[in-house]
Amino acid sequence: MTFLTDDLLARIHARAAEVDADNIFPDADLADLRAVGYLAAFVPTEFGGGGLSLEEIANEQTRLAKASPATALGINMHQIIVGVGRHLAANGNPAGETILREAAAGEVFGFAISEPGNDLVLFGSITEARPDGAGGYTFHGQKVFTSLAPVWTRLLTFGADRTDPDAVRNVFAILTRDAGGFEIADDWDTLGMRATQSNSTKLTGAPAAADRILQVVTPGPSLEPIVFGIFSHFEALLAATYLGIGDRAIEVAAAHVKKRRSVKNDDVYANDPDIRWRLADAAIRMNSAHAEVTLTARELDEGREYGMLWLPKLSATKNAAAEASLHAVEQSIRACGGSSYSNSHELSRLYRDVLAGLFQPSDQESLHGAWANVVLGPVTPKA
Repeated sequence: MTFLTDDLLARIHARAAEVDADNIFPDADLADLRAVGYLAAFVPTEFGGGGLSLEEIANEQTRLAKASPATALGINMHQIIVGVGRHLAANGNPAGETILREAAAGEVFGFAISEPGNDLVLFGSITEARPDGAGGYTFHGQKVFTSLAPVWTRLLTFGADRTDPDAVRNVFAILTRDAGGFEIADDWDTLGMRATQSNSTKLTGAPAAADRILQVVTPGPSLEPIVFGIFSHFEALLAATYLGIGDRAIEVAAAHVKKRRSVKNDDVYANDPDIRWRLADAAIRMNSAHAEVTLTARELDEGREYGMLWLPKLSATKNAAAEASLHAVEQSIRACGGSSYSNSHELSRLYRDVLAGLFQPSDQESLHGAWANVVLGPVTPKA
């Protein structure tokens, strides 16, 4: 089942360059996606949604990213939180059902996890979560890369409850926009992924009542439902979204070199063996990355048991997609030559957009550290 028709994707693609140039949120894209039920596509049918599996919504995200990477990345955050709701509900947490029913009802979920200078990311917070005495919390701290900042109505966030310094706990919650307690900065002026409008958000006492607390857990990597739910859906869907950039770059380059002519060879560049090698090389890398993302999503759908090995495996999937797409864009630019350096060329925008994959969690340092522990075990102290 697909929610994204070719006509819809063509409309979104036609708007992408202007939205990027103007550095604005793609309101028309969101309206179109809402109209076809895409915000609820990943919600199970029993909760009023479209019932797509993770593998299916990942494929849709790839197709959306081919049309507009930044729109896809923004909407991706909403789909991640729907995935969290699915995982929590499957593990008997009623807060997960609330997420699913609200997504089906049209709420837009934003994602406020990252903090400036905090490389613990999901596993530890410098934001304060202060108990309100009634089972809820208020949140105080700075969040960055808060995608969908202009339009979210619900916001997944977390902070640390340090009431007992010897037993710090991470508190995950869903905030509501109408409850206030936050300030959104007008600071999203970035190299790429501009339409996500991922403005910084200062939490100034944003409240979450007891029924909006998703889970309270010990800091650090774990398979706790909230931690694994966020980590798994973030990595799998981020990987799927980046695949769309690499796929689109190869399409753009293939069309370009069929028209671009060599004066020296008196022939189109599509017949040049070096150019053919470049684009074939890009396609080969993308083919492998697609296989890895599809397998990861399918195994998550099937509930495969890898224990803690899931975390480095998921990081590897995201890295494979991001790096393959970066490689595909670079090879495409090389094949197309100097014209792709112009801002008017789509590859220029795709290049700027794909670069965000270099630092979005998990980055290569974290990935290799995790796999070194798998292969070699933890670093041992000197004798």
